[in-house]
Amino acid sequence: MIRYNLKIIFANRFIWFLIAALAVFLFFAIQVVVDRQTLTEGTVYGLLIFPGILLIFYPSAFGIQNDDDSSMLEILFGIPNYRYKVWLVRLVMIYVLIFLIIMLFAALGSILLYKVDILEMAYQLMYPIVFLGSMAFMFSTLIKNGNGTAVAMVLIGVALLILREDLLEHTQWDIFLNPFEIPNNLNEVIWQGTIQKNRIFLGIGMIVFILYGLFNLQKRERFV
Repeated sequence: MIRYNLKIIFANRFIWFLIAALAVFLFFAIQVVVDRQTLTEGTVYGLLIFPGILLIFYPSAFGIQNDDDSSMLEILFGIPNYRYKVWLVRLVMIYVLIFLIIMLFAALGSILLYKVDILEMAYQLMYPIVFLGSMAFMFSTLIKNGNGTAVAMVLIGVALLILREDLLEHTQWDIFLNPFEIPNNLNEVIWQGTIQKNRIFLGIGMIVFILYGLFNLQKRERFV
C-alpha cells in the first residue's frame, strides 16, 4: 500500500525535483566556499531551506491532479470518509520522506561545509517546509489543478519574500526565520522567545491548512 501510494503521489516527475534540489544546494554551497564566506549552522540552514521547499512542492501541489490522472478520485470519493484517511496517510508519508531526504542533505552539508546537529537541523527545517507544503495542499483542493496551484504558490512565495525584506525579517511572523542565526545586538533570551513563537505560529498554520484542505475534500461535486 505504501509503495502504491508513493507511486501515485510522486509519479515519475519527483526525481527531477530531487535532482534540482540537490543541484541548487550544491551550487550555492560551492559559491559560499568560493566566496570564502563565514560558515555557521545558520549558513547550512539557509542553504537547505529552498531545496527543502523544492522537495515538498511537487507532491503537495500536484497530489490531487495525480489522483485525477490515475483515475483514483472516483474510487476515493466512492468510499465514504476513505479519502480523508488516504490523504492523511499520504501527507504523513510525504513529510516523513522529505524529512529523511533533508537529513541526508544536512549530513552532506555537515561533511562539506560546517559540522551541524543533523537531527536538529532537519527538525527546524521541517517547520517552514511543512507549512508551505500544507498551504500548497490546501490550495490544490481549491484550485484542483497542479499547474494552477504551482502558479499560486510561486506568487505567494514572491509576496512572502518581499514582505520579509520589508517588514517580517527576524520577527515571529517570518516564515523563513533562521533559528541558527541570531541578529546583531539582540538579546539571546528575546531571540529564543521569538523562535518559539514563530514555531507555534507555523505549527498552527500547518494544522489549519491541512484541516481546511481535508474539509474541501468533502465537496465531491467539485472534484468528480
